[in-house]
Amino acid sequence: MNEVKVFCPASVANVSCGFDILGFCLDEIGDEMIIRKTSKPGINIIKIKGENLPYESKKNVAGVAATSLLNEFSTDFGFEIEIYKNIKAGSGIGSSAASSAGAVFGINELLGRPFSRKELIKFAIKGEELASGSIHADNVAPVLLGGFTLVRDINSLDIVSLPFPKNLFVSIIHPEIELKTSDSRSVLKQKVTLEKAIQQSANIASLVSGLYSNDYNLISRSLIDVLVEPHRSDLIPAFNELKKTSIAYGALGSGISGSGPSVFALSKGKKKAKSVTIEMAKILIPLNLKFHTYTSQINSTGIKLIDFK
Repeated sequence: MNEVKVFCPASVANVSCGFDILGFCLDEIGDEMIIRKTSKPGINIIKIKGENLPYESKKNVAGVAATSLLNEFSTDFGFEIEIYKNIKAGSGIGSSAASSAGAVFGINELLGRPFSRKELIKFAIKGEELASGSIHADNVAPVLLGGFTLVRDINSLDIVSLPFPKNLFVSIIHPEIELKTSDSRSVLKQKVTLEKAIQQSANIASLVSGLYSNDYNLISRSLIDVLVEPHRSDLIPAFNELKKTSIAYGALGSGISGSGPSVFALSKGKKKAKSVTIEMAKILIPLNLKFHTYTSQINSTGIKLIDFK
């Protein structure tokens, strides 16, 4: 192959209680990238549609991630990248992760797959570091591996794929304001009480247990964030109303998607998830604020090749 076209899905990170630990991949919502071999060495970003992003590779998350891969697997040729953004930057549903993962996945395909999907995470997180100022894999891991993932240790790439109920759906509402991950991280406390640390640990453990056992009630009881959400919720328009409404209309639980401003809600079944999405939208309509809504199944396969030459 000399050229590939890649679908780079959106994702939800943190999943309420799992800050920088848990994430899951979305279906149908995502970017597309075209990556082709060139005789000129290095990474050259030649087209970006949908967002105003830098073309200079060292300032673009896709370029940084791709360069990181080539630093370990050198070639006598290079790659040019076209990026078609459908995930808005700063939306909270993994825009930078989609670009970072898409770049390394596409190049890996053109190189004959010298790296596994899990091994690609170590390159993709370099793009995430550029975007947020810190290394985290809770978005890129589910994008590359699909489904739900748990990051036990970022340094050793000890990342676990988790099972999940097949009838689990997500509603997402994205108020059209940009909230940078770096800004959203700046409001967080650097120290927490032992009591809250215990609460959060219990919720993470029980959420994982609920995913394994298909226990929707346990999943519902576990989607509680006592560490991060209290500090970030003020940055999101009508967050408390969105959360209360989603639960009132049958969602298992609701929270901030990634660093926000998107809000997610998990539901049992597509019909209920669609209803929750509609009711969440009704909260933002009176605010005269532009927004986008999505209803999605959990994407079990993650990033994928959609064409090649």
